[in-house]
Amino acid sequence: MKNIFLYILLISFTVVSCGSDEESLQRIDQVLNIYVKDTNQQDLLNGKKAGSYTGYSVNDVFGSKDISPVTISLRMRTDSVFYMEYIGGAKRRKLDSTGPANPGSGNAYVSKMAITFTKTVNNTVERTVDQLEIHYRKSPTLFQVSEVLYNGKSEFSKEADAPTSINNVTITK
Repeated sequence: MKNIFLYILLISFTVVSCGSDEESLQRIDQVLNIYVKDTNQQDLLNGKKAGSYTGYSVNDVFGSKDISPVTISLRMRTDSVFYMEYIGGAKRRKLDSTGPANPGSGNAYVSKMAITFTKTVNNTVERTVDQLEIHYRKSPTLFQVSEVLYNGKSEFSKEADAPTSINNVTITK
């Protein structure tokens, strides 16, 4: 009988201690859906279309080795448009966190990746290496993508008070 009472007491303490304070949670918003299109809005990630890329690889510029692959999955929407889904994996470096672009007492971080696109033109494999830079903002209540640069050009930005969502970035090549 004593053992049953102790088990019930232990379970009760466990349940009570697992409770959480909603206000202490940090919102995390870092998923990027990256669409790559040409100036005619053709999907360049659909390898079956003429002129599109047939493959890609991603390397973490801040990685611990010269070759530090980052996994970015190729996905397809229901309307057959392809996109690269980046959830995380590249190292982040801390930046200076004071200024109007990063209000409050938060911190700013950056990730840099080299994306190598391949396609075949006249039976010759062509490679294009581009730079993807993701800026993040962090505060006690928020961690989110604040800006995405592609080859040094801003392709996406988000205000600090914007709602948490999947961030869609369209790159025109």
